[in-house]
Amino acid sequence: MKIIVTGSLGNISKPLTSLLVSQGHAVTVISSDPKKMDAITAMHAKPAIGSLEDATFLTNTFAGADALYAMIPMDFAQTDQQAYMRRIARNYMQAVKTAGIKRVVVLSGWAANLVSAENVENEFEQIQGVTVCVLRPAYFYTNFYFSANMIRGKGFMGKLLALRYLGLGALLRGRTGLLLGNFGGDDRIVFVSPVDIAATAAEALQSPAPDRVRYVGSEEMTCNEAAAIIGASIGKPWLQWVRISDKQMLQGLKMAKMPQQLAETMVAMQAAMHSGKALEQFHLHQPPMGNVKLAAFAREFAAAYNHK
Repeated sequence: MKIIVTGSLGNISKPLTSLLVSQGHAVTVISSDPKKMDAITAMHAKPAIGSLEDATFLTNTFAGADALYAMIPMDFAQTDQQAYMRRIARNYMQAVKTAGIKRVVVLSGWAANLVSAENVENEFEQIQGVTVCVLRPAYFYTNFYFSANMIRGKGFMGKLLALRYLGLGALLRGRTGLLLGNFGGDDRIVFVSPVDIAATAAEALQSPAPDRVRYVGSEEMTCNEAAAIIGASIGKPWLQWVRISDKQMLQGLKMAKMPQQLAETMVAMQAAMHSGKALEQFHLHQPPMGNVKLAAFAREFAAAYNHK
């Protein structure tokens, strides 16, 4: 098969490309970064450098392809994230229609249908004769990388957060660092490895009749259980995942200069995880769990954490 992979060589797209190439498919990888050309070529895939905002580029790149893995990258420069996501989705589907692609696998999220501003899945259901499979992966293991500085708990802010959320005793013992969000503590959620998402995407791309919606997960546990696994891997077995209010989370994201609409969407998604609604619908679909468990990822995380 001739398969288009979007997402450059990101957390999912890189292992997906590797897997598809190993299975004998002709893979074209779309990236906006010309510097990725050599790395894509080294994987025995064809690079296509251009913008997802360029509908003509997509149409030309999709020509002759059998299937598409479509993801919409986050763009923090977009003040209207929903409009941006719908624009890219429509560019994808217009190019799919023109090129005659018959199979499309769309990366969504396990709380996307619970948050209206996040959900553009319906944009991919407008063309007759195209088989569309929507992937709804759970909470990515790789999100822990974004929290590395908070886990370190260095400097004045690290000490202040430790004092506020962990107590004076923890601070005096040098136990700084934590995870923070408007979900956490004993909230049960599903975590997922990008490698397991890639495996599911590869299977769906090759299936003549995939499920319309597929949830993807690797392991279920509480947030504090996950924090303990990550903490143990870096010598911080006391690491906790502290839950704060939606209001506090929104204030924190705005202080970090995140656009208002995107910040509100992020808070709503995390609130859906805290409420248990995301987990409930995951269980209703009863997907098999993937092979990569958090303990394995924790070793990878620790190597990167200790390298800096």
